[in-house]
Amino acid sequence: MKLKLKKHWITGGTALQMFSETFLRNTDKLNEFKITLENRFQALQDLVEEEEIIMEDNWKRITNFNV
Repeated sequence: MKLKLKKHWITGGTALQMFSETFLRNTDKLNEFKITLENRFQALQDLVEEEEIIMEDNWKRITNFNV
């Protein structure tokens, strides 16, 4: 089965941008999408921040040990 993507393709854009333009024109939908996206990645952000703190503490211990 062959897809005809050229018919719907925007020059200089990507499929994600085309989706965003059509789906997120309504400000309520845009705000709902942003909140959903923030909630989805909040746990991941927390893990990254915790890992950065642990790495900084480890680095301080290593540098203090060598001095």
